Amino acid sequence: MVSDFLSECWSKLRSQNRVSVLQDRVYWCGALSGRDIEAANKTVNGLVKLLFPDPAMAIPDEDLEWIVRLALESRRRVKEQQKRIFKSEFRNTHFSYTFGAEGVEQFVSTPELHSDEAIESDPLPPGQVWAVSPGGEAGPGLFRIEVTSGPGSGVKILNQPTPPPFRESVRVGEQNLYTRAKELVGDRNPREHEFSIQMRAMDADKSGTGLGLPVLVALCGSLLGRNTRGGTVVVGALNLGGSVELLPNAVRIAELAVDKQAQTLLVPVAARKQLNDLADELWTKISIEFYKDAADAVFKALVE
Repeated sequence: MVSDFLSECWSKLRSQNRVSVLQDRVYWCGALSGRDIEAANKTVNGLVKLLFPDPAMAIPDEDLEWIVRLALESRRRVKEQQKRIFKSEFRNTHFSYTFGAEGVEQFVSTPELHSDEAIESDPLPPGQVWAVSPGGEAGPGLFRIEVTSGPGSGVKILNQPTPPPFRESVRVGEQNLYTRAKELVGDRNPREHEFSIQMRAMDADKSGTGLGLPVLVALCGSLLGRNTRGGTVVVGALNLGGSVELLPNAVRIAELAVDKQAQTLLVPVAARKQLNDLADELWTKISIEFYKDAADAVFKALVE
């Protein structure tokens, strides 16, 4: 009797289609093909039935988002293996979703594809930027800048103690955001937001010298809720007037970006003549893009 009852319950559970829980709550990105969406939907359907067997049960947003991320992560592992065989056909594996019609696009990676030693190709969350500092005697260094924003005012640096060069980079980036807010972030008022910023040094250079422009890009991305382009390194030192300073070592910066497996290097156009000395072999390994001013750099660094 008990086994018959359980068998009947399991049969009913299997026959249910619970993908409707995604309707008006989760939207798949354009990178997913029809097969990808079908596979992700099946994973979501199975997990929802196992974790919330009663169709009348409410599924909290955080639980549904966890299920969606797991479904996309599982499908991406399959797509990455297909990409190894047919790269041209399965080249786009940047899976993402949007939670809610007005939500921010969230990209899903897999742990085995992520490395702090290399620049991944997936777009970064809003407020996060890969940057290279011109550096000092130690030479250029790779940094990851992370910014979050909320109600309030001002900028709070989480690195303690804060290296004085990085504090100056943050001050310059903050002032440029305030003085050019209309051009950079439209109708949003940055003075009504409090920004928390953290710098992570990936090389010997820990000073954070000359990171004014990457800081500005991170502040704008956080405020606008826009992701940063994947595989992109942003380079540039700003002054309080908004001008981009000359790079003393553009070739060394490009060599470091290639070494860190970056796909795109975003540098001021004034560095173009210096980069003529870059080895031909390195030109084939990275795409170098130029910007004319801070607003152009923000536009090119963030995902539309």
